[in-house]
Amino acid sequence: MIRPLARSELPGDTTDLARTLIGKVVVRELPEGIVSGRIVETEAYVVGDAAGHGYRGMTPRNRSLFLERGHAYVYLAYGISYMLNVSSERAGIGTGVLIRALEPLEGIPIMRLNRGVERLRDLARGPGRLAAALRIDRSLDGLDLCRQGPLWLAGDDHQPGEIGQSIRIGISKDADRLLRFYVRESPFVSGPGSLRD
Repeated sequence: MIRPLARSELPGDTTDLARTLIGKVVVRELPEGIVSGRIVETEAYVVGDAAGHGYRGMTPRNRSLFLERGHAYVYLAYGISYMLNVSSERAGIGTGVLIRALEPLEGIPIMRLNRGVERLRDLARGPGRLAAALRIDRSLDGLDLCRQGPLWLAGDDHQPGEIGQSIRIGISKDADRLLRFYVRESPFVSGPGSLRD
């Protein structure tokens, strides 16, 4: 049975958190029902990381990234897709973990309607698809994900399979850092096959 993750269960180091979140569950409470998925892929954006949104300091747009670990930072990428991140260290640091892909669990018919696709594998494989499937937008920015509500993080007794590590996807700055984590055997992981080994 899933339960909300306590903040004490979230490591205070961004890279450790990115690995720890693999196998945890993102839960979205919608008027028509619960939608959830198990995290199978993450990316860490650490202190001093030129690819991170907190690299140049806090702004009105990214301030949720500077909250204590376990809060949602939601932004719109390229004016097209929302991205769900989890703030990852103590307040004021500005680091986070991007949730890149989920294995759908609950509310699959709702996800299919939200995404307009039928194929299970494609519902939440990639951060933009994930946000669309769970109907995540800027209204959820800043939420405490360690409290049950419209969007929250959950844990259970599930043990993920072997976790792989690679460079991040679509990054041009600090591009050689091995800060992407994923379940090796999961068909729900995004990105090219060359990044899976």
